[in-house]
Order: sequence, then structure tokens, then C-alpha cells
Amino acid sequence: VQLQASGGGLVQAGGSLRLSCAASGRTFSSYMMGWFRQAPGKERELVACMTWSGRSAHYADSVKGRFTISRDNAKNTVHLQMNTLKPEDTAVYYCAAGPLRTIYAGTEYYKSDAYNYWGQGTQVTVSS
Repeated sequence: VQLQASGGGLVQAGGSLRLSCAASGRTFSSYMMGWFRQAPGKERELVACMTWSGRSAHYADSVKGRFTISRDNAKNTVHLQMNTLKPEDTAVYYCAAGPLRTIYAGTEYYKSDAYNYWGQGTQVTVSS
């Protein structure tokens, strides 16, 4: 199983970036797909996640209204569209996949423990 994240870069505050996570090696129809981020000196936090079916999506309060998670079934890819970026969005962004059965069993969807597959991370830097 491989999750390949791409799309990070340097952007000015107020700008936009689109991250992509190409998933391969298995079927993710019963998985929660998530984007996490980790800034220097901070813990990794969930930014957004969605079921592969698209029926359910969740966002961190700090990104609601600015970020949108989506998936392209044909390309087995999950995207994170990030608009109105702020300097505090600067972090390494990771895509992740976790089986829904883990979440249904009680592990919170926003915790890293719910995800067993991780991409390599892509740096997003927002300048002021």
C-alpha cells in the first residue's frame, strides 16, 4: 500500500494550494482518508478527513470554510484544496488512510491512531 502526497510549496498569505494524495495497493472503499499536518514544535493534528464514499467529512475548526477535501475515484486520489492560506497553516502535510472499522470500534477519527497508512509528507509554507 502506498500513499503518495504532492502539491506542497511556498505561497503568500491569502493564496491557494491543492494537495494530492495518490493511493494504491488496495481498495479504500471502507477507509477514512485524512490529511494531517505537523508544524515545528507542535503535535500532528487532523486537518480534514472524509470517507472514501464521500458521505462523511470532517474539518478542523481552524480550516473550516477555507479548506475542502475531495476524492477522484477514477484516479484513486484524495485532494485537499486550501484557500485563503495563513502563515499559521505552515506545516508538513501528511495524507493518511485508516479502516472505518477502527473508528467504529471507538478510536476517534481525528486521532493518528485511527490511521494505519501514511504518506511521506509535503511541506506547505505560507509567507506573510
